[in-house]
Amino acid sequence: MKPQPDLDTKSPAKAAAEAKTPVEPAPSVLLKLAIELGPLLVFFGTNAAAGIYAGTAAFMAATIVSLGAAWFSYHKIPVMPLVSGAIVLVFGGLTLYLRDDTFIKLKPTIVYTMFAALLAAGLMWKKPMLELLFGPMFTLTEEGWRKLTVRWALFFAAMAVLNEIVWRNFSTDIWVSFKAFGFLPLTFLFAIAQVPLMQRHGTEPAEDPDAS
Repeated sequence: MKPQPDLDTKSPAKAAAEAKTPVEPAPSVLLKLAIELGPLLVFFGTNAAAGIYAGTAAFMAATIVSLGAAWFSYHKIPVMPLVSGAIVLVFGGLTLYLRDDTFIKLKPTIVYTMFAALLAAGLMWKKPMLELLFGPMFTLTEEGWRKLTVRWALFFAAMAVLNEIVWRNFSTDIWVSFKAFGFLPLTFLFAIAQVPLMQRHGTEPAEDPDAS
């Protein structure tokens, strides 16, 4: 009698671990885009229709809705959107209360400067902040995390300067348009440009000895 072929070559420990780990559905790309782009598009449309103060109020309301949608959908709010949203509410409130649109225009400068400063401080303390935020998602060498952190710190600093140049030298409508259709694409393109660096400095995750 011929022995039956072993169809399952997985170890019992590995099979048990996989059985305990549910397969999560992929998050909806459209939902993520709506959460990230929705408030900016609302800001742009309302500003075009009713002016900067109505646009600011709509921006604040849309930001609250987007943060709530993120929490409801993913049961967490990423750090960067949370910080940015809090500053939108503070500076948007000042804009409406004082009737001075300078505050809402300063918001990107302050957010980008804050992120650049935090990343620079992490480098000084030998604790790259990006590794703390994205370590569970990416595995890079120490040099890789350092180079990536330096690049993002410089990028955020450049974006802060760019925002100052745009709002101080162009009309409010042009600034709102650039905020809605300039900052996010630039950030996306910069993130894509970092993929080669991450590939060069990527490391294999440590194997679980119980899984062998």
